[in-house]
Amino acid sequence: MTTEMPLWEVFIRGQHGMSHRHVGSLHAADAETALLNARDVYTRRNEGVSIWVVPAAQITASSPSEKGPYFEPANDKVYRHPTFFDIPDEVGPM
Repeated sequence: MTTEMPLWEVFIRGQHGMSHRHVGSLHAADAETALLNARDVYTRRNEGVSIWVVPAAQITASSPSEKGPYFEPANDKVYRHPTFFDIPDEVGPM
């Protein structure tokens, strides 16, 4: 009987970027091994400055087919905009 190692999602922050981006997946026994393998596989040309590895089983995502409830127009969700606050004049436009 063979057991498959856990799947890890890999995110790399590039030297000229401010955010991490998903670059791929890999199997590894633990977080440290996943990090080392991600470094070897996804940063061969010294293009990364930071690596995140996340167990794929721990990622919760919305489904593109159910985008309506999550991404309705902002007018339907007034709590997203602080329009009910008085903003002092000295603050300026926001």
